[in-house]
Parts: sequence; C-alpha cells; structure tokens
Amino acid sequence: MLTNQSIGYMNVPVPENIDLAKAIDQLRKEKNAVILAHYYQTGDIQDIADFVGDSLALAQWAAKTKADVIVLCGVHFMGETAKILCPDKKVLVPDLNAGCSLADSCPATEFEKFVKAHPDHTVISYVNTTAAVKALTDVVVTSTNAKQIVESFPADEKIIFGPDRNLGNYINSITGRNMLLWDGACHVHEQFSLEKILLLKKQYPEAEVIAHPECKKVVLTVSDFIGSTAALLKHTIQSDKRQFIVATESGVIHEMRKKSPDKEFIPAPPNDSTCACNECNFMRLNTMQKLYNCLKFELPEIHVDESVQKKAVLPIQRMLELSEKLGL
Repeated sequence: MLTNQSIGYMNVPVPENIDLAKAIDQLRKEKNAVILAHYYQTGDIQDIADFVGDSLALAQWAAKTKADVIVLCGVHFMGETAKILCPDKKVLVPDLNAGCSLADSCPATEFEKFVKAHPDHTVISYVNTTAAVKALTDVVVTSTNAKQIVESFPADEKIIFGPDRNLGNYINSITGRNMLLWDGACHVHEQFSLEKILLLKKQYPEAEVIAHPECKKVVLTVSDFIGSTAALLKHTIQSDKRQFIVATESGVIHEMRKKSPDKEFIPAPPNDSTCACNECNFMRLNTMQKLYNCLKFELPEIHVDESVQKKAVLPIQRMLELSEKLGL
C-alpha cells in the first residue's frame, strides 16, 4: 500500500553535492542490504546493483540471499515476488508507483472467475502478475523458462496461460500446444512498430533483429532471434554479428554495450513517432535519488498478506525447482 509516509520519503531532497553511488554503497553495507536490479532499469542503477538480471534471475537471487534487507529496483510485482519468497526479510522498492501494465491487465478477481470456469485446467501464470494472481496459480513461469516448463507437462494437459497473450501464442506456436490464453499484454512490447523496424533493417542490412516473445506476432515473424531478456543478452555476446536491432525495453542495451563494446545496438522504435526507443515508464520511475532515500529511511516497504503469501509461494517454488531441474 502506498502510504503518505512512503510518498513523503520517496520525495525527500537528497543533500547537494552528494556522491550518490558512494552514499548508497555505504548505506548498503551499514544495513546488510542487497540491491537487485532488472535489466530495464537505468544504467546508473544497474551499475550500482549487486545483481542485475531478468525476472527469473532476480527471483533466484532473492531466494538465496543472506542479506537482511532486499532492495528491488524494478516494478512492484518483482518486490512482491521477493517478499513472497523471503517473508521474514525487509523488502524495499525505490518507488511503489512503479507498477506493470501486464500485471494490471489481469485483475485477480476476474482471473479467479476465468480459472473457476475451467476447473479441469492447470494454471500457468507469467511472473508479471500480482501476488493474488500467483495465489491462484499452479506454477509460475518467466520468459526464460516458459517453454521448458510448459513442455514438462503431458502433451494433452489442459492449460490456462496468463496473462500475456503474445507470449502464450508464441509458446503455443513452438510447442504445438493449445493453451487457453488470458487476454493481457505489456504496453512496451505491444508498441513496437513493424514498419519502423523494417525501415531500420534497410538502413542496417547486416543487423540482426532480436525480439522478446512478448512482442506481437508480426514483429516476431521478422525477427532473426527470439528470446527472454537474458537470452537476448547472451545471444548478442555469442553472435558473430556486429549490429543488432533490439525489440525489447531499451534498458537492456546498457548491459549489451558493456558486454560487447565493439558491437552496435539499435533500439527498435515504438509506433509513437516522437520516440527513437521504447522505454517502460514504470521502470523509469526508479532513480538513484529514490534508491538513496529508500535505503536511508527503509521505505517504501513491500507487504504481502500472510494468507496470500502462503499460497503464492508454492507456484514460485515450483518454478524455481523446475528451473533447477531443467538447468535454467
């Protein structure tokens, strides 16, 4: 819950001329805190984080950390996931307003009705969901492990997959499944312009188009490589190509450039003609100033209802166990 107290601390001015990186590092040590950051965060936050990764990696690190405090630099559901896995630890986020359009597209009350209408189906939910939706789920997946976890079920298993219809359609197409899909989507990955990607391809004829499976089918059709955020990063490191048109949230390009400074990364543009790259406005609510205040005041803090936590932790743990078994 976003309280007036949390809002106040989020917006407290930081001292002038402070070296934020050094100050954050000092606070982290004093409080035995670990900073986890998603690839879609700004470069300065990624650089100061203890661990940078996609949703699966963040969940894995949260589950095994020995820190007393977890600071999750991402969006709200990621902080909830960490709290579900670590109910006895203090979990903080720099800005509680950092939500997720995909999670918002799947209200728990409506999803529960959908699940009850299909009682003979196994429920697989993408990690980009609220704790309440996870509590209605049999197993959670990320884009890194969705294909393998779906394929771990018998071929004739009846499955509900939610909330991302684009990822669900992609998984259906590469596995031959016919999962029943919830009609949700990520506003960032929905907005990529096929026309502009094709124009970029003419401008950079040697470039590979690489795309996240949350993108629309028309974008995936023209892509040379499709994969999770972590898979896209790994591909750019291993590929002998020198140029890449990147169709996912542009924050990951920071790490791509660090890992492959001799290669060129061109962000795929959205339909909005005023933008040259596609950024998640929720992810970008987090700043170094808010991260500093978050550690200093230990606010805003994530709370998950105990009854919800006990239900939601089971499908997350099942995901982590299956991921380990599958070598992911």
